[in-house]
Amino acid sequence: MEKNYTRVKLGCYALNVSMSVVSAMSPLLFLTFHSLYGISYSLLGLLVLINFVTQLGVDLIFSFFSHKFNIPRVVKFAPVLTSIGFAVYALVPFFFPSIAYVGLVIGTLLFSAACGLCEVLVSPIIAAMPADDPDREMSKLHSIYAWGVVGVVLVATAYLLLFGEKNWEFLPLVFVLIPFASSFFFSGAEIPEMQTPSKTSGALKFVKNPRVWLCVLAIFLGGAAENIMSQWSSSYIEQALGLEKVWGDIFGVALFALTLGLGRTLYAKFGKNISTILLLGAIGATACYLVAALSGVAVVGLLACAFTGFCTSMLWPGNLVVASDRFPEGGVMIYALMAAGGDLGSSVGPQMVGLITDAAIKNEGLLSLAARLGLAPEQFGMKLGLLIGAIFPFVAIFVFISFVLADRKKKAGR
Repeated sequence: MEKNYTRVKLGCYALNVSMSVVSAMSPLLFLTFHSLYGISYSLLGLLVLINFVTQLGVDLIFSFFSHKFNIPRVVKFAPVLTSIGFAVYALVPFFFPSIAYVGLVIGTLLFSAACGLCEVLVSPIIAAMPADDPDREMSKLHSIYAWGVVGVVLVATAYLLLFGEKNWEFLPLVFVLIPFASSFFFSGAEIPEMQTPSKTSGALKFVKNPRVWLCVLAIFLGGAAENIMSQWSSSYIEQALGLEKVWGDIFGVALFALTLGLGRTLYAKFGKNISTILLLGAIGATACYLVAALSGVAVVGLLACAFTGFCTSMLWPGNLVVASDRFPEGGVMIYALMAAGGDLGSSVGPQMVGLITDAAIKNEGLLSLAARLGLAPEQFGMKLGLLIGAIFPFVAIFVFISFVLADRKKKAGR
């Protein structure tokens, strides 16, 4: 049994690294797609939206119908679907460059659906395994995702430097090895049993609780705060700060992911008082967004982007911890609802930045303002997008204050 659980845990870790690829790969290639295929920033942002909306759809299905699925089979199918998605994403633009965007969309739909399955099922699988400190095990799982992003960025950057952007399509085929590894670990392993509602009406009764929706709102705001910066930091550093692509990728996505992983790893080793950690993270993230948007000094803006990763590091896994602690009877369903909330925030936030950037470039009044500030149109658009993005962690501050007050009330009542 222990040997099987070890294989399952390794399979879950590999799946989380696959999720790192899904999250980081497209943003690293945004400017490549823009230059090779003439794809607009709005359509590039739409790829992010498609990614997270697809995951959201999977999350919602499992929120209400998880009892209809054979969970072990679904878990083992997820890495297979991920591999197919990576292959389509790479090969359709290679064979049919005139419809490159169509191939990117289809591939995104496939590996995003697999990513949605991972989100819904990997966390409750880890939670279902015996552990001395389940909260820290959850943080460890999500730290692996962050370190996976660092690895993806370094591999992708090295690949593009060695082989050139015109050969980008072979990069997703390299990443297929990761879900292959997950399938290997899952083969012959026993998935631990997880609690699901016995029928749909049970799920509907559960979601009528307003405290559930407060947790969903919290992860919605946290998901937006994390993914706006993670999805756009590379392009922001290149366009708004004027650095070359290689430095945008390394100091944008990689450094963000590095601090994200550092925050989660530190909590996995020393963490406690998760509600207070969430509050401090939201305050720090708000400050980082404002500095990145308003600072005229490139180094300061770069450091603000990077430190946002540390501040937002627990805004996703920490909210999962809060929700699972408050609703232990929720089983797979509470994780599915939380994943849906996080994915919705991760969809709305980055897409909003893309729309704002394009709008700023086309609006004469904003172009005039940009000229008075001494900024190029795309510089101004990216900065304006991040300034609006600060709304998400700012609103989260008030939600997390309610969490801290609820914890204090609970301790006082003991």
